[in-house]
Amino acid sequence: MSNGTVPAKGLYPWIVWSVAAVFYCYGFFQRVAPSVMVTELMTDFAVNAAVLGNLSAFYFYAYAGLQLPVGVFVDRWGARRMLACAALLCGSGSALFAIADSITMAYAGRLMIGAGAAFTWVGALKLAVEWLPPRRFAMITGMTLMLGMAGAVGGQAPLALAVAAVGWRATLMMAAVFAAGLAGVIWFVVRDRPQSGSPHAEETDMGNQASGLLRGLKLTLATPQSWIIAVFGAAITAPLLSFAGLWGVPYLMQAYGIDRTAAAATTSMMLIGWGIGAPLAGWASDHIHRRRLPMLIGSVAALLIFSVVIYVPDLPLLTVRILFFAHGLASGVMIIVFAVGREHNRPGAAGATLGFINAFVMASGAFFQPFIGWLLDANWDGTTVAGGRVYSTAAYETALLALVGCSIVTVLAAIMTRETRCQNVSDSGVGS
Repeated sequence: MSNGTVPAKGLYPWIVWSVAAVFYCYGFFQRVAPSVMVTELMTDFAVNAAVLGNLSAFYFYAYAGLQLPVGVFVDRWGARRMLACAALLCGSGSALFAIADSITMAYAGRLMIGAGAAFTWVGALKLAVEWLPPRRFAMITGMTLMLGMAGAVGGQAPLALAVAAVGWRATLMMAAVFAAGLAGVIWFVVRDRPQSGSPHAEETDMGNQASGLLRGLKLTLATPQSWIIAVFGAAITAPLLSFAGLWGVPYLMQAYGIDRTAAAATTSMMLIGWGIGAPLAGWASDHIHRRRLPMLIGSVAALLIFSVVIYVPDLPLLTVRILFFAHGLASGVMIIVFAVGREHNRPGAAGATLGFINAFVMASGAFFQPFIGWLLDANWDGTTVAGGRVYSTAAYETALLALVGCSIVTVLAAIMTRETRCQNVSDSGVGS
C-alpha cells in the first residue's frame, strides 16, 4: 500500500480504526500493569508504598500533561505518523522499565510509556472522524473505550499469570516487542484520510493551531461549568485509576487472603463494568435528553457501593465481585462529561475543552496513586515479607477513605452541574 490516500470503502476504514483502537487497548494495559507487580517492584527497587505509587503515577504525569498539545500534533503531522512514533516510544519505555536497575530508570520507563499512550485516544478518534460515517461516531467512541477496558482486564489476571510464570521483567519486555510490532502495523496499514478527504492537516500552520488552542483554552477556563465538570470526571475516575489500577490487588490479597490472580480477576470486574457502563450511560443520556440526572444517579451509586465493599466486613468474594462490577457500571457516567463540556462551551473551543477535561481525569490517577501509597506508609505497622512492606487491612481502610471523600466530591459536582438538555448552552442560556 502506498503512502498516499485510499478510498473510504469496504472493510479498510474499519481496519484503520481497529489498529488504532488496539493501540489504545495496549495503552490501558500498560496503565494498570503495576497493580499485579506491587510486591515484586517494592522488593526489587527497595521502595515503600508512596514511592511505588509515584512510580506507577509517572505514566499519568506524562499522559495528563500532554493532553492539550496532542490534538495539535495529530492535526499537524497526522495520526499515522504520531501513532507509529508513539507506539515505538511505548515499546522503548517498556523495555527500559524491564531492564531498570534503579528507581530512576523505572521512572523514566513509565514516563515514556505514558507519553506514548497519551496519543492513543485522540489518534483513534481522529481516524474514526476521517474514515467512518459521522452517524456512527458515538458508537465508535464507546467501542474504543470498551477496547481500552479489554486492555485493562488483560493487565490484571492474565498479566498476573504471566508475571507468575516468567517474572515481571520478561513480561514487560514481551510487551515492548508487541509495541514495536504494532508501530510497524500502524505505519504500513494506517492512512490519515480517504482519497476524498481534505488535506487540511498538512496545509495548516502549526502556530495557528496552537494559537487557536490557546484561545479556546482561555474560553474554557473562563466558564465555571468547565471546572465543575472536570472535577466530576476526575473524582469519579479516581477509584478506578488508583484502586483498580494499582492498590486494589494488594488490598484484596491482604483483606480476603486470596492469591494475586484471584485478586486481579476481582478488581477487573470494576473495569469490565466501566467498559459496559460508559456506552450505556452515553446512550441513556442522549435518549432521555438529560445530563445531570444520570451523572447524579451514577455518582451516588458509586459512592454507596465503594463504601460497602471496603467497610462492610466479611462479604463473600462473589458479592464483592458483583459490587465491583456494579461500581464500574455506575462510574460509566464519566463519559457524559465530555458531552456536557462541549455543550457548556462554544463550538470553537471544543478541542481545548475536551483536552482540559481529559487532563483533569488523568491527573486524578497521577495524584491518588502516590497519595494512597503515602497514607499506607503513614499507617504501616512495620511488617515486612521478603524485604517488602506488608500493609494491614486497617491501614488500607484508612488510606482508602481518601477515595470515599473523592466520591462525595463527585456527588456534589453532579449537583452543581447545570443541565444542558443535550444542547449547546454557551450562547443560548438553555438549561436549568
